[in-house]
Amino acid sequence: MSRRRVLGIGLFGGASLSGLLPGRGLAAAQPGASFSSRRIVVTVRGSGPDVILIPGLASGPSVWSGTVAQVTGYRYHLIHIRGFAGLPPDLNASGALLSPVADEIARYIAAMKLRAPALVGHSMGGTLAMMVALRRNVPVSRVMVVDMLPDGAGMVGGTSAGMGYLAAQLNGYFTGTKAGRLLLADMVRKTPGGEGSDPRVISQALADVATRDLEPSLAQIRCPLHIIYAIPADTRLRAAQAQRFGDAYARATNGHIEGVGPSGHIIMLDQPAAFAASLRKFLGR
Repeated sequence: MSRRRVLGIGLFGGASLSGLLPGRGLAAAQPGASFSSRRIVVTVRGSGPDVILIPGLASGPSVWSGTVAQVTGYRYHLIHIRGFAGLPPDLNASGALLSPVADEIARYIAAMKLRAPALVGHSMGGTLAMMVALRRNVPVSRVMVVDMLPDGAGMVGGTSAGMGYLAAQLNGYFTGTKAGRLLLADMVRKTPGGEGSDPRVISQALADVATRDLEPSLAQIRCPLHIIYAIPADTRLRAAQAQRFGDAYARATNGHIEGVGPSGHIIMLDQPAAFAASLRKFLGR
């Protein structure tokens, strides 16, 4: 696997939700024709080769607004997960989130007869992109993962095996106690772009991400896998983080790692021009 000695910032940056909840409404997006889902809503913009954009935890499609405007010549399919950024949760109100949402993205690809879409996922969206690419019957041409490790718990310095109990406890606290619900709702309310996200869906998503480890399956992703992660301003952290991401994706036989920075977790907002350039290269233009 080719890699560059660069740094990536963690999904949960600073152990808060503040870096995870960007965005406002995306203008001029049209609903995906002939597709209905109780898990996701898909809007389509532009024309050209198909690119599916999957945002991260609690984000809506607006996190990609600048990217869509800068990188033209593609038909973008923007995923909005129900329960995030103003959408009512519907079936996402309880139970597992990641696997059902990945199933719906795969179903969308089949229903819309997309021949070989590229998948681009930020943070938790990167996990979803890899999960879809691991389905042998889904014709994915390439995958870009933006600032996400294959073992979600690694973003907070743990492992999926070790975080399982803690994830369950946190989920119970956030959803089963008044204090926990108030705390999570307050974090969402104070975070730009988090307004309108359902705390129950966020809590379950956190638990799902913390216990999901795709690292053993990376070699099964047959298409090109491009990982972009953030280079922070603090140069003291770069070497260690570069090693962590390089080791995490070492099993990705078709993988390539690129650093972009200085940047926080949401690279497409912090470094829009550099991210757009990386996306153009990834898409082959």
